[in-house]
Amino acid sequence: MKFKAFLTQDGVNLLDKRFLPALDKHGRICHVYLTPDHAMFLHNLLGGDGVQSVAQFNKDVLFRDYRISSQNAGRIAFAVDVALLHRALRSALTIQAQARDDTAAIQIKLVKKLPAGSRDPAPFLTFETKGRVSAVVQDVPISKPLPRDDVQQLQSALEAAQDLPQTLVQVQDLAQLQSLVDRLRNVGDLLTVAITQYGDLHLQVSTSLITVGSEFRRLRVLGVRADPPIGDRTLSAPTRTEMAIQKGEGASVQVSLKHLAKSLQCHLAKPDCAFYGIAPQGACLTVIFQFFVPGTRLTDKSISFYCRLPVLDPGSGP
Repeated sequence: MKFKAFLTQDGVNLLDKRFLPALDKHGRICHVYLTPDHAMFLHNLLGGDGVQSVAQFNKDVLFRDYRISSQNAGRIAFAVDVALLHRALRSALTIQAQARDDTAAIQIKLVKKLPAGSRDPAPFLTFETKGRVSAVVQDVPISKPLPRDDVQQLQSALEAAQDLPQTLVQVQDLAQLQSLVDRLRNVGDLLTVAITQYGDLHLQVSTSLITVGSEFRRLRVLGVRADPPIGDRTLSAPTRTEMAIQKGEGASVQVSLKHLAKSLQCHLAKPDCAFYGIAPQGACLTVIFQFFVPGTRLTDKSISFYCRLPVLDPGSGP
């Protein structure tokens, strides 16, 4: 199998200033999954009980002169330490700046090398900063590329993770949500999340001594929506939520506040807004981050970033 490409300037900026810092907050190790059309960074798709996250880019966003081949339909996957990957990228950027060479470019490729003191070659992701008269090479250790069966399992998990909830509500003020979650973490560890087809998002933490909650109302709804009952403004948030669930127009799940806080670290990738939804049968809480084409309100379809939070209790819903 072979892979090599040059990083675009947009790709460097996206990875260095936005996505690698966000991915590092999700976990030290992630899978890099390369296909003929996309580059992806995946957390926990091959097992584990943590937050699943998927950052996917059209190859032309990150790379130019993109070349990939393998005996598995041009698909390659391997595990890498996100912090080491980011450090190598930052070093390559420093070398590029110091070179004062307008032609300096960063090429990355998969290689096998003999580590010091070892008799067996090991795989590396190599960063080579090329200028007119010199080149500097940095090697990032990676796992052995996944065998065909594991790549297929990864692809199947990725396809399953792309199933959307029937109803999604939009949260634009992620800073406000972050502040709320930080306060709720001082109360308890388990969070009940309820979402209705009216555009309501209700968050609640309960202990034996206290119940604390907050509600976002009349949010934008994507997918299945319904008109709120007449007179619901006079009802309490828990009552409205319970009525919506009983009518099949809402659902609730219980998740770890730690997991939700971790998913909110995706704000480091600077999304323009986020959508929250509960999967059918309360399988998970899905968070989809939306990015706009710079200077517009149009969705940038070349980038996608989403998380799936495991459910601690089946909750209730249709």
